[in-house]
Amino acid sequence: MTLLIIGITTLISILCLGSPRLSDQLKFNAYAIRHEGQGYRFLSYALVHADWIHLLVNMFVLYSFGRITESLFFGIFGTKTFIYYPMLYLGGIAFSTLYDYGKYKNAPYYNAVGASGAVSGVLFSSIILYPEGKIGFLFIPIELPAPLFGLLYLVYSAYMARRSSDNIGHSAHFWGALFGITLTVLLEPHLAVEFVRRVL
Repeated sequence: MTLLIIGITTLISILCLGSPRLSDQLKFNAYAIRHEGQGYRFLSYALVHADWIHLLVNMFVLYSFGRITESLFFGIFGTKTFIYYPMLYLGGIAFSTLYDYGKYKNAPYYNAVGASGAVSGVLFSSIILYPEGKIGFLFIPIELPAPLFGLLYLVYSAYMARRSSDNIGHSAHFWGALFGITLTVLLEPHLAVEFVRRVL
């Protein structure tokens, strides 16, 4: 399923990079959702990326952690994974924009693109499922324990979202991550206790 998501996202993102009109039709725009009834934008924006680097980074992270999460889901949930894993990814797409929807529903010029919220959800689900893992940084030979990385990531995303000093959707990263944690624990509540036991 991870590879299918990557394939579809990559194909449509490439089409959008060559067609500003298509990109405009799919990107997240809270004003269009609220005032023009274009609710599909809650999901379609994740199929659009700002440039090649944006697309490649998101798909690389999804490839790296999506396969782990998908495999662990199958080990825990069996065939229900065919329902639960899409719930994780699609839910992360929609949930990660709710804050920005409330904030920008009357701002017609605010737009957002990218699968970062959903990718954060998958990444943080993998942290809950496999807290012994280590996460490194691209091109930097540093690896942190997954729970520590997760904590630092949440703090950083919340801080940067409050500053709003760049064009990165830090709030989507934050809320997507929380969605991934919450859904994973709701699907199998004992994972929360197991996570604490394995970390401590």
